[in-house]
Parts: sequence; C-alpha cells; structure tokens
Amino acid sequence: MAKKKKKKTSANTIGTNKQARRLYEIFETFEAGLSLLGSEVKSLRGGHVSFKDGYVSFREGSAFLVGVHIAPYDKTGQYDQHDPERPRRLLLHKREIINLRAQNEQKGLTIIPMKMYFSRGKVKLQIGLGRGRNVHSKRQELKNKDIARDTARQLSEHR
Repeated sequence: MAKKKKKKTSANTIGTNKQARRLYEIFETFEAGLSLLGSEVKSLRGGHVSFKDGYVSFREGSAFLVGVHIAPYDKTGQYDQHDPERPRRLLLHKREIINLRAQNEQKGLTIIPMKMYFSRGKVKLQIGLGRGRNVHSKRQELKNKDIARDTARQLSEHR
C-alpha cells in the first residue's frame, strides 16, 4: 500500500485579528474570498491590514467586509489610491450567505474577520460566527488560563 501524500497548501498569513477570540466566543468559522483592487493586493503583500473595528454586513443579497483598514500602497506615488476603509465584497456561495444572514439576524450572533491569508495566489479571509463576551466571562477565561499555566508548570517541575 502506498501512502497518500498530503496536499501542500501555501497559506501565507497576512494578518490575524488577535482580539477576536478574546472579545467573542466563536462557534463556527468559514473561509471567504475577497473582491479587491490591485493596489489593495499589493498593500496586503506587505502585511498592511488592521482588523480593529471589522465586521461583516449584508446588503442586496451579498456579504460585505466593513471596517477593515487596508493601507494605501505607497511605492508608486500614484494620486488615485484606494479608500482604506471601503466595504469589500465577500465571495461566498449563496447558501452560505443565506445561512449566515439568518443566524446573524435571529440568534443575535455577529460575524467578525479572524484571519487574512494567501491561498494559491488568492486572498482569503477566515470569518467567525460568534457572540460577544461580557466582562465576567473574559475574567473567568483569564483565570482559567492562569490556573492551567500554573498546574502545567508544577507538573513539569516534579518530573
């Protein structure tokens, strides 16, 4: 029996939303393509993206990424740069858009960008369906992390 080779996927990470898992309880993740301009792709190759206030909204049967800042590409000195905060269309299947929109409206969940990366030369976005955490649950999570770290440290000392 010959072993199957794993497919090599070159997923080069452009940027991650480090606050996403801390501020939101993520239930499900999806991969979406992005409709971008050429100068935006060039800027992303340099890693110039900020997810600070990013979220996904729905309009006219399409999903849009709103509030994500992609810095203008400065190497060429062009005067007609892209708008850094413009809404960008997400490339999802129609059934995924309908499903996400229904969960967003009915259950009070929100859809946030988690990670942006290159996959086979295309820009992909990982979005997460989640609910915002309150202050109490954030503190509880930090406390649980501290306890787990301390127990791991004590176990490694006794070995």
